[in-house]
Amino acid sequence: MKQLLNTLFVMTQGAYVHLDHETVKVEIEGKTQMQVPLHHLGSIVTMGNVMLSPFIMARCADDGRALVILDRNGKFKCRVVGKTNGNVLLRQVQYETVRDGEKAAPIARNIVAGKIKNTRQVVMRSARESGLSEEKAALHQTTVVLGEVLFQLKDSRELDHIRGLEGEAAHCYFSVFDQMVKPAERETFRMNGRNRRPPLDPINGLLSFLYTLLLNDCISAVEGVGLDSQMGFLHALRPGRPSLALDLMEEFRAVVADRLALTLINRKQITEKHFEIRPGGATYLNDAGRKEVIVAWQKRKQEEIEHPVLAEKIPFGLGPHVQARLLARHLRGDLEEYTPLLFV
Repeated sequence: MKQLLNTLFVMTQGAYVHLDHETVKVEIEGKTQMQVPLHHLGSIVTMGNVMLSPFIMARCADDGRALVILDRNGKFKCRVVGKTNGNVLLRQVQYETVRDGEKAAPIARNIVAGKIKNTRQVVMRSARESGLSEEKAALHQTTVVLGEVLFQLKDSRELDHIRGLEGEAAHCYFSVFDQMVKPAERETFRMNGRNRRPPLDPINGLLSFLYTLLLNDCISAVEGVGLDSQMGFLHALRPGRPSLALDLMEEFRAVVADRLALTLINRKQITEKHFEIRPGGATYLNDAGRKEVIVAWQKRKQEEIEHPVLAEKIPFGLGPHVQARLLARHLRGDLEEYTPLLFV
């Protein structure tokens, strides 16, 4: 768990990825442009027209190494899945817990509590950094409302009520998201509500791309411990929906993805030139924008945080993997409750 397994992102159109003994090689127009030892990689992600050799696909499946295929806009298409791993008894307990609302509700409640507490930290930090009194007041009021939602959540026992409080908190948070963007950047990165499928403005395009990266990591984390990524406690079950991975990513959204988006915008690392607008208003990062974001994403995953349960430092990138293991331990009965990862 101490080694941060990196992700290899291949975005150059027409690239060919193959395995030469224990080395992953990326070729462009017949020439090797990159090579990296396979054991250094936890996952491989391709975007767009990138070719993969059948051998590397089979090897990733055998090793349980994530191999994810996205389109050029970062939209998920598929992932290579090998033999089902993990303890069948763990998955049996997972299914029984999902069906039992009284057992599922406490897990969902703790997930939402972690999400709201971490979201509140992001808003509080922006309030401290803001130089405008009106902004400070609005952001401070948001932290008050989020605190009130947390208080209501404490006694919630019904899944629908928990989901309703999560939605209320999210609406409150995104209503002030603009005010966490520096005034000079607000013309380009103005948020008129959260939208997706497709995103209709640059800020939503950036967030959607980051959420895709985070979700892929969370899918790998839950499947890596032998849990079923489609059987979640907070998110309703739908065919093809990775509900458990969506559950797991909630506590990471604000601090990992949203905070990185704000940093990239406020430092002008991502600007209007990094987006392309399609017919109908769909707004996506262009090639240069995706490369900028992925470099920042990889650096972010290497930063260390203090894990309150483990009482030791871990890289950001291992956060979902540690939390998936804690969730598995709770389901097995080794831990009384699932404890979300709180950031300070």
